Amino acid sequence: MSEILFDTVGRAGVVTLNRPTALNALSEPMIHAMGEALAEWARDDAIHRVAIRAEGKAFCAGGDVRDVHARRAGALDFFAAEYRNNHRIGAFAKPVVALIDGICMGGGVGISAHGSHRVASERLVFAMPETGIGLFPDVGATHLLAGMEGGAGMWLALTGDRIGRDAARALGFVTHPVDSGRIEDALDRTAHARDLDAALDDLTVETEPLDPDETAVIDDAFSADSVAGVLDRLDARAGESGFAARAAAIIRTRSPTSLSIAFRQMKRAKGASLAECLVTDFRIVSRVLDGHDLYEGIRAVLIDKDNSPRWSPASLSGVDDEEIEAHFEPAPGGDLDLAEAGA
Repeated sequence: MSEILFDTVGRAGVVTLNRPTALNALSEPMIHAMGEALAEWARDDAIHRVAIRAEGKAFCAGGDVRDVHARRAGALDFFAAEYRNNHRIGAFAKPVVALIDGICMGGGVGISAHGSHRVASERLVFAMPETGIGLFPDVGATHLLAGMEGGAGMWLALTGDRIGRDAARALGFVTHPVDSGRIEDALDRTAHARDLDAALDDLTVETEPLDPDETAVIDDAFSADSVAGVLDRLDARAGESGFAARAAAIIRTRSPTSLSIAFRQMKRAKGASLAECLVTDFRIVSRVLDGHDLYEGIRAVLIDKDNSPRWSPASLSGVDDEEIEAHFEPAPGGDLDLAEAGA
C-alpha cells in the first residue's frame, strides 16, 4: 500500500497521507510525490484547489526523523526536499485546504500552515516540539509563529507545548474550526463548492478564547531579550502561576543549543517572508546535522525512549554565542534554491 495517495474529486486534487501506523510521518518519497502532484495540478485548469487529508488518528506527526538519525548528515537532501515542498504550498496559486482531524506537528505544520485554509476538528493537537529532540522549529513554522500576537509564538517555539483547536484558532493557525464528524463534509465542499470560503464558513463552530491569565504570563515572560531572561520571568511568576512553573520546567528539559537557535530564529523571522524563513531553516539544519544534540534527542525520545537526553552543552551557560550565530550564515554547500518550488 502506498504511503501517499492522489486523486481528483470534482474541482479538487486530493492528497491523502496513508501511513497511519507511523502517524503519517513524512518520508522523503512522500515529499517528492506530493511535490510532483502539486506541480501537475498547478498546470491543470480542471483542478481549482487542493485538499490535503490523512488516514488514521494523526494528520501528520512530523518528518521521519528516525530516518534522519540513520542517515546523519546524508539527510540534508530530505530537509531540502521538505522545505521546497513547504514553499511550493505557500506559493501555490490555487487554494490549498488542509483537513486536520488529529495530531499536527512539525512537518505536518509545514504542509498545512502555508496553505490558504486550515480546517481542524476538536481532535487537533498542534505543536512544534523540535527543541525537545535537539532540532529547531523548521519547515517555515517561524513564519507562522513570529506573526502571532504577543509572546505566543516564542512560547510555542521554545517549549514545544501542545495546544488544541480553540487555542490554535485564537492564534491564527486554524482558519475553520469544525466538529470531527464534519471533516468529510469539508472535503466534499472543497471538492465541489463553487464558493469555497462560504461553503467552509457554513461548517464552522464557535471556539473558546485563550486563558487571559496564561496569556498575561506568556506576553510578559516570552518578550524577554534572551532565553535566560524568559526563564527568570517565568520563575518570578511560578509561585502564583502553575502555568509559568510548568513552562519553565519544560524549557529546562530542552536542548540548550536548540533553545538558543530558536530564540534567534524567532527574532529574525519577524516580518520575514516564508521563503526567507525556509532559507534560514536550511542554513541552520545544514549545521545541526553535523552536531550532537539532534541525534541524541532522537535517540532519547524516539529510539531508546528513555527520555533522558544528554545535551552538549548541558546548560544555557555553556552555549557559545558565536557558534549559535554561525548557524545563520550561508549554508556550507550553498543556500536552498527555491526556484523550482515557485519562488
